[in-house]
Amino acid sequence: MNTTRPETAAPATATMRATAAWFLAQRTLPRHGVVKSFDHDLRDYLTELLPRIEQLAADRGDDVPGKIALASVEETRRRVGVPEAAGLLGEVERVKLLARSVAALCDHYDALTGVVMCLACDRVIESGDDSVPYDQGSPSGSAVRSGRVHARCANVGRPRR
Repeated sequence: MNTTRPETAAPATATMRATAAWFLAQRTLPRHGVVKSFDHDLRDYLTELLPRIEQLAADRGDDVPGKIALASVEETRRRVGVPEAAGLLGEVERVKLLARSVAALCDHYDALTGVVMCLACDRVIESGDDSVPYDQGSPSGSAVRSGRVHARCANVGRPRR
């Protein structure tokens, strides 16, 4: 029997990633209360992610993905220690750094655990799912983000940013 209440259950990395992505995508200056709320949520996510990543990296020994993840952990700890900024614009920029750290640590978590995320819908590609390789090109022609997408997501148009 599962005794974990939904409101106390740890959020999945997909939820964390979506929260960070939403904040980073804002094109207008959010209200101070919104920024404070995201600061709180992102810090909670980081409190959960940091020890997970450290343990996963330690379990891998001396490999490159583990070392890269630990470097991201160090940068994140530095960002968490940055004091509240003066003014709304400064606070938004500070919280954006926390959001970038959440997104990066979610990526490291996925890489260290072998989870493969669909680059189109940002959901886990399960072992039985049909998927295809995907490289998102940059204007210079080189791949910016390479990975996999669900076969059902491959032909779905994405909105332009």
